[in-house]
Amino acid sequence: MGWAGVMENRVSAAEARQPSHPLSVPTVSESPRHDADKTCDGKAVGFVLVHAGAGYHSESKAKEYKQVCKRACQRAVEKLKAGAMAVEAVTAALVELEDSPFTNAGMGSNLNLLGEIECDASIMDGKSLHFGAVGALSGIKNPVMVANRLLQEAQKGKLSAGRIPPCFLVGRGAYHWAVHHGIPPCPSDKMATKFSLSAFKRNKRKMELAEKVETENKQTKKRRQSTGNQENDSGSLDTVGAIVVDREGNVAAAVSSGGLAMKHPGRVGQAAHYGCGCWAENAWNLNPYSTAVSTSGCGEHLIRTVLARECSAAMQSEDAHQALLETMQNKFISSPFLASEDCVLGGVIVLRCCKCVESRPPQDIQALLVEFLWSHTTESMCVGYMSAQDGKAKTHISRLPPGAVAGQSLAIEGGVCRLGSPVD
Repeated sequence: MGWAGVMENRVSAAEARQPSHPLSVPTVSESPRHDADKTCDGKAVGFVLVHAGAGYHSESKAKEYKQVCKRACQRAVEKLKAGAMAVEAVTAALVELEDSPFTNAGMGSNLNLLGEIECDASIMDGKSLHFGAVGALSGIKNPVMVANRLLQEAQKGKLSAGRIPPCFLVGRGAYHWAVHHGIPPCPSDKMATKFSLSAFKRNKRKMELAEKVETENKQTKKRRQSTGNQENDSGSLDTVGAIVVDREGNVAAAVSSGGLAMKHPGRVGQAAHYGCGCWAENAWNLNPYSTAVSTSGCGEHLIRTVLARECSAAMQSEDAHQALLETMQNKFISSPFLASEDCVLGGVIVLRCCKCVESRPPQDIQALLVEFLWSHTTESMCVGYMSAQDGKAKTHISRLPPGAVAGQSLAIEGGVCRLGSPVD
């Protein structure tokens, strides 16, 4: 049985509905076009979309950001080509993202107020709908591995004496559970990098100076903080994530983060919260599409809007692009749950897929149609995507248009991937 795949980027711009408070909402419509038509072996089918965070990506480090996204895509596709399910492939992508010193996840994560690394991560399987997560986890190199193991253990059923297995663990409890289940520990000092340590020292000095600022200068300090991300943490870009569809049409999503720089010890961001960091759900009776979502940005904003699940639900609409645009505008930027916020920061990657039969004489083709999108209100968002038919991944740093205000404007782009096989 031969497989063929066609991928095409579809990028369009649309004006978003104006929110209740005056915000400008321009959209970006700039993206490379990708067309491919390849024939591969029967196992080589599937698709992966990853992100290296929604935040600010400096031009000087653009190559590094794109390279880590490319490697993450390749790791996932290697698993898919070997016949792995979506959950295994999305975990492989996240491990690659966590291992990069350029991302704020796993190795090189932001340090908290005490100079310690505490990580959050979660994963969701669209087929079983099981979920695994860890929060404020220290001493483990790849938090997503613990989240995935929690998911796997939960799928085995109840524990002794009828106890319900955990799906979300935090702190020392999460660490001891991970070690007990064979996940090797990693000293926290080995997880910090020269960059994360220097950023901690720089941020600590700024905090000490800020505490001396008089009350009448608070507004000036607020403006400085809202625009300071570019010079302050240009390499620590919040959450990373991935979404995958496998050869059977199963979807999975995962997310991992070191959290905010100088956060309070014990703080848990959206990367570990159910429905906030990631979401994956196979098609069923009332939902014609399988959907997967991974988010990034200000954890508190994403938690209060449950953005991952909101985006997933929106993908059941007829027009995916318009549905995501309206969700980002109405359920995020102008959400009543964030009415007190004047700068709403976040980004998402989403996909939806469905199976259909296309008539292509002399033989019908059973196709898997994958629509994928990304959107962000931050200055930029770095993404990478790849189908199992591609020789290499495509990467792109999406940016707000000139003059757009981060936290008050949004960008949205995406494409379509068709995968198919002859019907026997």
